[in-house]
Amino acid sequence: MTTTTKYFTPEEARRTLPLVRKIVQDILDTTREMRLIAEDLQGDFEEDARIKKLADEVNGFLKELEEIGCFYKDSNFQIGLVDFPALFDGREVYLCWRSDEDDILYYHEVDAGYQGRKKIPPQYFEGSLF
Repeated sequence: MTTTTKYFTPEEARRTLPLVRKIVQDILDTTREMRLIAEDLQGDFEEDARIKKLADEVNGFLKELEEIGCFYKDSNFQIGLVDFPALFDGREVYLCWRSDEDDILYYHEVDAGYQGRKKIPPQYFEGSLF
């Protein structure tokens, strides 16, 4: 079975934000709980059933984001970074959102990552230029 990439316009990505925000908060809360348990166990958490259960929950949340068409990109699970595939002037880019931001205002080239974020030009919110 092949999957095709869903490309978002800024407006489409914005419409998903309430759900994406909730899922990301669940990811951040659950991974925070995992870190606290791991600290209590002082490194002997490989076989801990609580950690495994929480890890399964996080994997479920990540799958939910992928089903929407976006991707969780915060490998440290601390800032809640999500990328939405988009087409910008004919090339693939990612609309980029952090959990502490109210709106999707940035994008970056596929190979640039978070450090390469740029403001989405205002005209791309007004029409079908994306």
